[in-house]
Amino acid sequence: MATIGVLALQGAVREHARVLASLGAEVRLVKRPGDLEGLGGIVLPGGESTTIGMLLEEYELAPVLRAGEIPIFGTCAGMILMADEIEGSDQPRLGVMRVTVRRNAFGRQRESFEEAIDGAPVTGDPLRGVFIRAPYVTDVGPDVEILGRVDGKIVLCRQGRFLAASFHPELTDDRRLHRYFLEEIVQRAAHLA
Repeated sequence: MATIGVLALQGAVREHARVLASLGAEVRLVKRPGDLEGLGGIVLPGGESTTIGMLLEEYELAPVLRAGEIPIFGTCAGMILMADEIEGSDQPRLGVMRVTVRRNAFGRQRESFEEAIDGAPVTGDPLRGVFIRAPYVTDVGPDVEILGRVDGKIVLCRQGRFLAASFHPELTDDRRLHRYFLEEIVQRAAHLA
């Protein structure tokens, strides 16, 4: 299986690394551009998106990720960083997905919740997401596939090699979304290379 990076600048780094390792992936923590070499994919965890965006630029990781050759799975702040438009913000971002996001769209920290994701691309029980100061997508480009909603709001989407979730799948025991990233995105990208 491919080596999967987890951006280790801030956020739920250990949780994502643990889930990926449990699925058989070799995991590499990414802090510098050299850490990106040879990766099959990378996860951008939650955290504070403005801070992570500035660190991506400062540590010169952003140009490599913007090139679009490495499959990316972004959760919460990761979704914000992947968007090409962020409502009311000019913060640093990768802009690899043709989506517009609204930051903190579900409310503040104290308004966090867990909810089933309508339409998620998994079999069996409904996928549940943990939403903490979560964004959601307000607009998508024509090549973006909507994969999940909560209360009609877009919380999970895909554009080719890029998967973005407004919630935290790494904070549950459900590994299906990480498996989807590994099998449907990373492995397919490797076959096309």
